[in-house]
Amino acid sequence: MLADAGSGSTISVDVNGGNRIALKKLVGQSDNASFAVDANTQYLRWTHGVPTVVPESNLLSGDRVSVRVFADRRASLAQIEATAARRVADSGTPGRFPAQPLWLFRGTLDAPAAGGHLTLHITDGNLRALRAMLGQPLDQSFRYDGHTIFVLWQGRVPTVISPGQLHTGDRISVRIRAPWRFSLGQVELVPANHVGDHEPATPAS
Repeated sequence: MLADAGSGSTISVDVNGGNRIALKKLVGQSDNASFAVDANTQYLRWTHGVPTVVPESNLLSGDRVSVRVFADRRASLAQIEATAARRVADSGTPGRFPAQPLWLFRGTLDAPAAGGHLTLHITDGNLRALRAMLGQPLDQSFRYDGHTIFVLWQGRVPTVISPGQLHTGDRISVRIRAPWRFSLGQVELVPANHVGDHEPATPAS
């Protein structure tokens, strides 16, 4: 954040990362961007891995934030910035980068989580995870332990839950921090950092 957020219509950010499509839009552009926000923008504060919905005034100059905007792939950077952000996540003051890269797996839960394991029918993930899945069965088992944080997302509002509150068929995301050289089997032996339980997607009208 370049300045404290208030009740204005934009937030100013010194951009230093993002997904591939966002970074392509920034090529040749200034890394200082002003993103539109409105009454429907959700603000999250992450503290020790636990998310909490907060007011916009929680965002302070120097905080490390991520901004999620949904716009047409053909939109220009200016058009993207003018589209109200769906979610702004606040991780506080800048700190060290994670020691290990992220492995993200998404799928549906095959059976209730038990004994420190949960099994997913994989449907998606980040590029690192999908590469590891090449030639592998779609059903994969992941570890969790007492440090794993389970979050239920309902109406864009996160709630911390227990593994026993996961149900067969739920849409689940599993985030694991592990060395990039690891095989899929090695990654699955590392307890997940976060497990997200996501409400069903709303059918397009």
